[in-house]
Amino acid sequence: MRDRNLIQIGTMEIRFLIDEDQSSESLVMFEFTVPSQARVPAAHFHRDVDEVIYGLSGTMTTTLDGKKHEIRAGETLFIPRGYVHTHENLHGETAKVLITMTPGLIGRRYFEEMASAINVQGKPDIEHVKEIMRLYGLMPV
Repeated sequence: MRDRNLIQIGTMEIRFLIDEDQSSESLVMFEFTVPSQARVPAAHFHRDVDEVIYGLSGTMTTTLDGKKHEIRAGETLFIPRGYVHTHENLHGETAKVLITMTPGLIGRRYFEEMASAINVQGKPDIEHVKEIMRLYGLMPV
Protein backbone atom coordinates (compact mmCIF):
# COMPACT_ATOMS: atom_id res chain seq x y z
CA MET A 1 0.00 0.00 0.00
CA ARG A 2 1.31 3.45 -0.97
CA ASP A 3 1.97 5.91 1.86
CA ARG A 4 -0.04 9.01 0.92
CA ASN A 5 2.21 11.15 3.11
CA LEU A 6 5.42 10.13 1.29
CA ILE A 7 6.48 11.75 -1.98
CA GLN A 8 9.65 10.64 -3.77
CA ILE A 9 11.37 13.11 -6.09
CA GLY A 10 14.40 11.47 -7.64
CA THR A 11 16.36 10.10 -4.67
CA MET A 12 14.86 12.56 -2.18
CA GLU A 13 11.89 11.91 0.09
CA ILE A 14 9.29 14.28 1.47
CA ARG A 15 7.09 12.88 4.26
CA PHE A 16 4.22 15.19 5.15
CA LEU A 17 3.33 15.58 8.82
CA ILE A 18 0.85 18.43 8.17
CA ASP A 19 -0.30 19.32 4.67
CA GLU A 20 -2.11 22.36 3.32
CA ASP A 21 -5.53 20.70 3.59
CA GLN A 22 -5.08 19.72 7.26
CA SER A 23 -4.08 23.28 8.22
CA SER A 24 -6.45 25.24 5.95
CA GLU A 25 -3.28 26.51 4.20
CA SER A 26 -1.92 28.15 7.37
CA LEU A 27 1.25 25.98 7.32
CA VAL A 28 2.84 22.82 6.02
CA MET A 29 5.35 20.62 7.85
CA PHE A 30 7.37 17.74 6.41
CA GLU A 31 10.49 15.66 6.91
CA PHE A 32 12.88 16.12 4.02
CA THR A 33 15.43 13.33 3.44
CA VAL A 34 18.34 14.08 1.09
CA PRO A 35 20.95 11.42 0.23
CA SER A 36 24.66 12.17 0.24
CA GLN A 37 25.84 14.48 -2.56
CA ALA A 38 22.29 15.31 -3.73
CA ARG A 39 21.41 18.84 -4.77
CA VAL A 40 17.88 19.99 -4.23
CA PRO A 41 15.90 22.65 -6.10
CA ALA A 42 17.39 25.29 -8.30
CA ALA A 43 18.14 28.54 -6.52
CA HIS A 44 14.82 30.25 -5.87
CA PHE A 45 12.89 32.45 -3.49
CA HIS A 46 9.38 32.18 -2.14
CA ARG A 47 7.13 35.06 -3.08
CA ASP A 48 4.66 34.62 -0.18
CA VAL A 49 6.02 31.94 2.18
CA ASP A 50 8.51 31.89 5.09
CA GLU A 51 10.47 28.65 5.67
CA VAL A 52 12.11 27.19 8.79
CA ILE A 53 14.57 24.28 8.59
CA TYR A 54 15.34 22.19 11.68
CA GLY A 55 18.10 19.57 11.47
CA LEU A 56 17.17 16.01 12.48
CA SER A 57 20.22 14.01 11.33
CA GLY A 58 23.20 14.34 9.01
CA THR A 59 24.09 17.78 7.62
CA MET A 60 22.06 19.81 5.13
CA THR A 61 23.85 22.71 3.44
CA THR A 62 21.51 25.60 2.70
CA THR A 63 22.83 28.55 0.77
CA LEU A 64 20.87 31.65 1.76
CA ASP A 65 21.61 34.86 -0.16
CA GLY A 66 25.04 33.51 -1.10
CA LYS A 67 26.09 32.34 2.40
CA LYS A 68 26.38 28.60 3.13
CA HIS A 69 24.77 27.33 6.37
CA GLU A 70 25.54 23.81 7.62
CA ILE A 71 22.39 22.59 9.40
CA ARG A 72 23.05 19.69 11.76
CA ALA A 73 20.77 17.89 14.24
CA GLY A 74 19.20 20.42 16.60
CA GLU A 75 20.13 23.48 14.50
CA THR A 76 17.64 25.84 12.88
CA LEU A 77 17.66 28.24 9.93
CA PHE A 78 14.91 30.76 9.14
CA ILE A 79 14.44 31.67 5.47
CA PRO A 80 12.24 34.76 5.09
CA ARG A 81 10.11 35.10 1.98
CA GLY A 82 11.97 36.88 -0.80
CA TYR A 83 15.43 35.49 0.12
CA VAL A 84 17.20 33.40 -2.53
CA HIS A 85 18.16 29.93 -1.30
CA THR A 86 18.97 26.37 -2.31
CA HIS A 87 19.61 23.12 -0.43
CA GLU A 88 22.17 20.35 -0.95
CA ASN A 89 23.83 17.53 0.93
CA LEU A 90 27.59 17.86 0.52
CA HIS A 91 28.39 15.21 3.13
CA GLY A 92 28.87 11.43 3.25
CA GLU A 93 25.69 10.57 5.14
CA THR A 94 22.01 11.10 4.41
CA ALA A 95 20.60 14.36 5.79
CA LYS A 96 17.13 14.64 7.28
CA VAL A 97 15.52 17.95 8.21
CA LEU A 98 12.11 19.10 9.34
CA ILE A 99 10.73 21.92 7.20
CA THR A 100 7.87 24.18 8.18
CA MET A 101 6.45 26.74 5.74
CA THR A 102 3.89 29.38 6.50
CA PRO A 103 1.45 30.10 5.09
CA GLY A 104 0.93 26.59 3.70
CA LEU A 105 0.86 27.51 0.02
CA ILE A 106 3.73 25.18 -1.01
CA GLY A 107 2.41 21.79 0.07
CA ARG A 108 1.52 18.30 -1.02
CA ARG A 109 0.00 19.36 -4.36
CA TYR A 110 3.18 21.24 -5.33
CA PHE A 111 5.47 18.31 -4.51
CA GLU A 112 3.17 15.82 -6.27
CA GLU A 113 3.30 17.95 -9.43
CA MET A 114 7.08 18.27 -9.15
CA ALA A 115 7.44 14.49 -8.72
CA SER A 116 5.40 13.93 -11.89
CA ALA A 117 7.56 16.41 -13.82
CA ILE A 118 10.93 15.18 -12.50
CA ASN A 119 10.47 11.40 -12.13
CA VAL A 120 10.45 10.77 -15.88
CA GLN A 121 12.49 8.72 -18.34
CA GLY A 122 15.38 10.82 -19.61
CA LYS A 123 15.82 14.45 -18.64
CA PRO A 124 12.96 16.45 -17.11
CA ASP A 125 11.58 19.42 -19.05
CA ILE A 126 13.22 22.22 -17.06
CA GLU A 127 10.86 24.88 -18.43
CA HIS A 128 7.87 22.84 -17.25
CA VAL A 129 9.51 22.43 -13.81
CA LYS A 130 10.03 26.22 -13.60
CA GLU A 131 6.41 26.77 -14.66
CA ILE A 132 5.21 24.58 -11.76
CA MET A 133 7.52 26.43 -9.37
CA ARG A 134 6.15 29.84 -10.44
CA LEU A 135 2.54 28.61 -10.18
CA TYR A 136 3.13 27.94 -6.44
CA GLY A 137 5.12 31.13 -5.77
CA LEU A 138 8.63 29.65 -5.96
CA MET A 139 10.58 32.02 -8.15
CA PRO A 140 13.62 30.43 -9.86
CA VAL A 141 16.64 32.73 -10.26
